Amino acid sequence: MKSGFIAIIGQPNVGKSTLLNRFIGESLAIVTPKPQTTRQNIIGILNKKDVQAVFLDTPGFHESAKLLNKVMVEKVSEAVADADVAVLMIEPKQKPDDIDRTLFNKISGVGKKIVAINKIDTVMGKPWGEVVDKYWKEFNETPTVAISATKGTGCDILLNKIIEFLPEGEPFYPVDEYTEHPVRFLAAEIIREQAMLILRQELPYSLAVEIDEFKDAASAGGITRIRAFIIVEKDSQKAIVIGSGGSMIKKIGTLSRGKIETLVGGKVFLELLAKVEPNWTRDQKIITKLGL
Repeated sequence: MKSGFIAIIGQPNVGKSTLLNRFIGESLAIVTPKPQTTRQNIIGILNKKDVQAVFLDTPGFHESAKLLNKVMVEKVSEAVADADVAVLMIEPKQKPDDIDRTLFNKISGVGKKIVAINKIDTVMGKPWGEVVDKYWKEFNETPTVAISATKGTGCDILLNKIIEFLPEGEPFYPVDEYTEHPVRFLAAEIIREQAMLILRQELPYSLAVEIDEFKDAASAGGITRIRAFIIVEKDSQKAIVIGSGGSMIKKIGTLSRGKIETLVGGKVFLELLAKVEPNWTRDQKIITKLGL
């Protein structure tokens, strides 16, 4: 059979998480309109007949002096180092920019590379041949595919090319698994996703989620019990998270609980709190504690 690791890299908000979720068929990686939503490498496992493709959805590559952002960018290099195939996702523009070229250079050592031009449907209708040909030439005749990760257009072509490039080998994971991340981690990501979607522009990116207690249904009377903290850097941000009379955090909790119940396949009791960790995005100890 064929099996291997595929690193999906690109600039923030280019559609990497949307593509991963489409390939896996699960809402595994959280998706919001905000750049830099993905903070660490998310592993999604696609099992098909005689194929196991292990995808790594990486944080958006960007330049920043903040410690958290530097840690996120390091995740891209880690994924590329493990990859059998690298997919560079870009948006259609007149020509690749400097960051696109930096990312292409970053995957130069990967044996098999593919350029995926995402969101192609937002700028033009078919045919897309001229756009594909232009990028194919720009990136040293690297195989290039135009896709829409949101609509699914071209994604089968991209997946077939990825599978073609995978080496032969035994599966790395049981064939009934779609991720290696524990439910505790996925629950925290669901809460963070809902908080970012609901709060939208009201909070900066200094928001994290810490699971303080997690008891699965088997050990908690048939109900999964979770206590989690939404972490921010300032008291003023905490007030925004809580909302008037607790309305905002209650809304985040209600929507998160519904999604976590779908994840675990049963009832969930979710206690959601907010707390301040001053300047946590610059604190290595806290970043490590949060698993980032």
